[in-house]
Amino acid sequence: MADNNNASLIGGHAQYAKGVVEETIGNITGSQAWTESGVHDKQEAVDKMKAANHGPSDSSMISGSTEKKIGQAVGCEGMVHNGEEKEKKQ
Repeated sequence: MADNNNASLIGGHAQYAKGVVEETIGNITGSQAWTESGVHDKQEAVDKMKAANHGPSDSSMISGSTEKKIGQAVGCEGMVHNGEEKEKKQ
């Protein structure tokens, strides 16, 4: 079960990053379709990550500082928050 949750978290983060890119392209080009697709992908990713966080997972898979840095790089506030929480526990 933990592997499925970790896979969901990783997939959710990848989908969130994809949504950020799509939304940015839409904003730059003025394409409403790209912007809406990006917003939709980001929301689906957040929902997927929230669901994965409610189940058991192996939080030692990635360090808090690493998760925080990746979150900052891709613009995922949830990763930044989770990384900060892990850092406090370490």
